Amino acid sequence: MPAAAWRPLAEAHAARADTLTSAHRARKAAHERHPIDDFLYDYYGTKPTLLRRWHPGTGVALGPTPDGLAEHAGWRWYGTDEDGTVAIDLRSFAADRGDTVRYVRTLLTATADRPAHTGCFGLHEWAMVYRQDDARRRHSLPLRLGRDGTDAVVEAHPLRCSHFDAFRFFTPDAAPRNRVQLTRADQVGDEQPGCLHANMDLFKWASKLGPLTPGDLLLDCFELARDIRTLDMQASPYDVSSLGEPAVAIETPEGRAEYVARQRAFAERASAVRTRLVAVCEPLVRTSAE
Repeated sequence: MPAAAWRPLAEAHAARADTLTSAHRARKAAHERHPIDDFLYDYYGTKPTLLRRWHPGTGVALGPTPDGLAEHAGWRWYGTDEDGTVAIDLRSFAADRGDTVRYVRTLLTATADRPAHTGCFGLHEWAMVYRQDDARRRHSLPLRLGRDGTDAVVEAHPLRCSHFDAFRFFTPDAAPRNRVQLTRADQVGDEQPGCLHANMDLFKWASKLGPLTPGDLLLDCFELARDIRTLDMQASPYDVSSLGEPAVAIETPEGRAEYVARQRAFAERASAVRTRLVAVCEPLVRTSAE
């Protein structure tokens, strides 16, 4: 790909990333925090500078610019050919991260092959504060129904969490109430495509695939995770009205219906993204097998 073609793509990617991260960067400069939006940066350990870095993905060699080689030549896991083109060195990446890529492919493929279950109603967030001392809450926001009301919702509904990284934050009193006692070892066998957190984690897997993930796919995953996180907190026991967000009252039939409808829409978006991420893994898996 000549520089005249790939440089506009890289610039457009950086501009899109800057738009997506502008509020976070402004808050950081002002030493402010946002319980919904900042979660993605904290939990996934990402930074705006990483999001704006554009990768073309595998199978694309970047031609030199008028000023010299593509800047990717100085990045890890890239190689430079004799003609001055720069591309991902699959063998180098496979040697360093091959096990990770194979695990991601296995997990995403297994998840995609299962039907989506949408009967959890976002109760994982409620289980994380069930019978918990208010001083130990993960967020400083007040509980919308108060302590007793929050505990009553958990006790009135079955817990059906299928995502280990949500389950591991359940309080000691909530964990035994879950339908399955989840473990890290069983994650590949438990993940299902209706789960908000499994779909939010597509951003984590896109990030772990590093330069294999094309820039547009990385930002698509980030946007999906951001949108899911909003519903995650709207349906949580926390009062998010101070953040300008309406509650999805999952303790009511109307709230549960809204949650399921939005959950299904996210599952459809995530399905397309998951398919693209699996395809990203394939060239490295083939290289590793050679």
